Amino acid sequence: MQCNYPVPSIFYPPSFKTSSFQSRFSVAPPQTRTEGSSDHSNVANGDSFGSNDDILPAISDVKSKLITSGSNPFVKHCLKIRNDSSYRRSHGSVLVVGSTPIREIYRFQQSLQDKNIKMDCLILPDKAEIPKGLDKAPASIVRVSSTVMKKLARLQSTDSIDAIALMNIPTSFFSLDGNQETADCRRWFPSPHRVLVLERIQDPGNLGTLLRSAVAFGWDGVFLLPGCCDPFNEKALRASRGASFQLPIVCGSWVHLESLKEEFQMKFLAGHPAHEGVAKPVFGLSPSFCNSVKGTPLCLLLGSEGSGLSEKSLQACELVSIPMAGEFESLNVSVAGGIFLYMLQPKSDDCS
Repeated sequence: MQCNYPVPSIFYPPSFKTSSFQSRFSVAPPQTRTEGSSDHSNVANGDSFGSNDDILPAISDVKSKLITSGSNPFVKHCLKIRNDSSYRRSHGSVLVVGSTPIREIYRFQQSLQDKNIKMDCLILPDKAEIPKGLDKAPASIVRVSSTVMKKLARLQSTDSIDAIALMNIPTSFFSLDGNQETADCRRWFPSPHRVLVLERIQDPGNLGTLLRSAVAFGWDGVFLLPGCCDPFNEKALRASRGASFQLPIVCGSWVHLESLKEEFQMKFLAGHPAHEGVAKPVFGLSPSFCNSVKGTPLCLLLGSEGSGLSEKSLQACELVSIPMAGEFESLNVSVAGGIFLYMLQPKSDDCS
């Protein structure tokens, strides 16, 4: 299914390396990803705010005093985490803005007793109370001025921003090397029945919304083909409301996707407008169609409207369209995706 939006820059590099996430400058002991090696192991050498020897003492001291300057090394580190995907990946950290998504992530961690999701620190405005639901979060508290809070949140007003968290990228996220062994499929998705596959989805708002819908409808994970934006950039995180931390996300190529298909005997479906001429049938998304695939492991592919599905996707997938009584030719991908994810969700009564 396709969507309309201006095309921003693509965040992933052309080749997908399996990343080893280690937060060098965090105020709590970092989580270390043991798989593979980092794409960007030398990123820190180009930092504009000094070497490790300069910054580590400053960051270790941030818990004991109020930060009022945007030039503080810890603030510069957080800003680079927010703005630079390479730096974010190399340090294994993300900046989550707002108590609501932070609470969602924390609740998910508590419900599963998942110790792989770590909050390095909770950044709060000076003299503000710890937001409800986060008062028992095992994280360091860092106090900052309203000016610094505004800078970190990238908002004109901080009235609605009561907290910012510096968190580790979860271990359920994989960025795969071209030589990744197919046996790792069961590490990416332990027992997949429904996997959402996105192709060339470059708008972070659409990507974040799709992640949120995938969690809401009980899907088992998301696979990002080349050309998708970073699921941990600030706009995607804001749209996902913490969903990026709540399900496995894998970045890889068609080689990896085909390995997943073979390992779990998955059927490939793709959203595609019924009116566009293709040399194969396009099925309508209906309760009877959903019922016919109810017990079958599925990968659902969605693409962007600007470039559409690749020729590879068109050839590899059965095509499915959403019946529409109106005159519009297609839907925004996050809207169409929500419909597909709902109708094809596991154990859905609506497809019985």
